[in-house]
Amino acid sequence: MFSFNVISGTVAREIIVQCRPEIVDVVKRAYLTHHLGHSVNPNSYFLRFAEKPSARIIALPAYLGGDYDIAGIKWIASFPENVNRNIPRASAVLLLNDYQTGYPFACLEASQISAARTAASAVLGAEYLVGGRVARKIAVVGSGVIARNVVEFFAAQRWRIGEVAVFDEIAEYGDLLSNHIRLSIGFPAGSSASLESAIKNADVVVLATTAAEPHITDSNAFASEQVVLNISLRDIAPCIIATAHNIVDDIDHCLTANTSPHLAEQATGNRDFIDGTLAQLVLGEIEMGTGRPKIFSPFGLGVLDLAVGMFVYERALRQQRAVSVEGFFGETKRWSS
Repeated sequence: MFSFNVISGTVAREIIVQCRPEIVDVVKRAYLTHHLGHSVNPNSYFLRFAEKPSARIIALPAYLGGDYDIAGIKWIASFPENVNRNIPRASAVLLLNDYQTGYPFACLEASQISAARTAASAVLGAEYLVGGRVARKIAVVGSGVIARNVVEFFAAQRWRIGEVAVFDEIAEYGDLLSNHIRLSIGFPAGSSASLESAIKNADVVVLATTAAEPHITDSNAFASEQVVLNISLRDIAPCIIATAHNIVDDIDHCLTANTSPHLAEQATGNRDFIDGTLAQLVLGEIEMGTGRPKIFSPFGLGVLDLAVGMFVYERALRQQRAVSVEGFFGETKRWSS
């Protein structure tokens, strides 16, 4: 009852690699459970630093009911300057709590879990906005861990992709990702010299950058019917968001923290530009209009971390790869007889 286990990032990564299609299904079911109201997902808390304005550490507490019945919290650091030293931007841990007693029972290295749930969410959104799993061209803007995971999940979901165009402001990183896509994943891929050339004629655009404020400002940047996965949330100018079709994972959560949709709300004074949520799209409760770009902005819900974290935890136990910490709790009885 009072066991406590640690799951390393290496173990988490290996389980994720084995189980990507199952993780997409886990994320889909978590979205639907949240949509039905069987969850508690408070606003994220941002810890910021006066001398490091680009850095933050975010707390995402949550409870996911339904078939999950699990509580917990992800504590994730985002230090964009890390990329200049070839260190991943994000690092994280995830604590899982027993719903009956409140006791934590597992700690997981969570940068892998966070990347997996983000990628699974993005690929799920792409499928429902595209209406299938076929794309003549996918543009990937940014070439970090999240971008790599998104393409890996596209492959795991057996998308048919004609080519992948990668753009990164640091050309070397763009080359590394395009080489990985071509040699390890198997999609035709190459680096683009500019953002515009990468996006041109792409069916799907993946934005996975470290941008802190909008840099895509041309009102004609995205073509009609082009599907944009706004994963990094702050690349797109509010004027573009306001004139597009918009799907989010959770309206209240996404329209906070100066995300592009939040800036659009501030600019327009309303939320009329939001068509609905991904869960509504999955359930057929809404239909997407035509004649405009289709933008999916997933803020990243704590309930998704719980769902994927619990999946990884159970697989690690089954594979006997969890590390048990004996005597983690100093007392397990109020009184000893």
